[in-house]
Amino acid sequence: MSGLWGDGGPYQAWVAFLRRWAAMEPVDPASLPALPEEQWDGDTWARLGEHLGAALGTRLTTWADHLVRALSVARDEFSYGRELAQARTGLHTIRALAAHPGLPEDLRTALAEIVDGQITQVQGQLEQSLDDEARRGADPRLVERRRRTLRDNALTATLAGPPPGMPFPGGPPTSGDTPSSGAWSYDPAAPPRRRIVPG
Repeated sequence: MSGLWGDGGPYQAWVAFLRRWAAMEPVDPASLPALPEEQWDGDTWARLGEHLGAALGTRLTTWADHLVRALSVARDEFSYGRELAQARTGLHTIRALAAHPGLPEDLRTALAEIVDGQITQVQGQLEQSLDDEARRGADPRLVERRRRTLRDNALTATLAGPPPGMPFPGGPPTSGDTPSSGAWSYDPAAPPRRRIVPG
């Protein structure tokens, strides 16, 4: 429990980071201290778990809201697929925090299951929305084309491998669905820099 006193120690370092990360401030997760499971009692871990859950939930909500807005104004299949690809980049950032190597393994596993469950749920909701459009009489050819784009760029593709570390061991990956170093640092939930998506 000594980490709760003085300057707050490791506990306060994590809590302060999570608040800033949830608020989309530029923070470096590599600077977070490792937290051995025996460091605190169950109550302290429960409180930290609440902070972790709240931060991840906030970022997932922001990410999902941005994605829905971006997809709603996508003019064609290329734009629609591009937004899905960028959304996967944001998911890598969120999944990486849930799997932060400074957290005990049991906690990492529980957080990853929660985040991955939300990703699967959003993918399902997007597919359901296309079913709803078809029932409302939308052109079936257009719906099927959009469905194919959604499946080719599925958000659940991020679940194919373990959550990326923070930072990537040995440097950022350079192939596959995982973005390169520049793209990996971009989170579509963040305020746009060059491109403005109408609300």
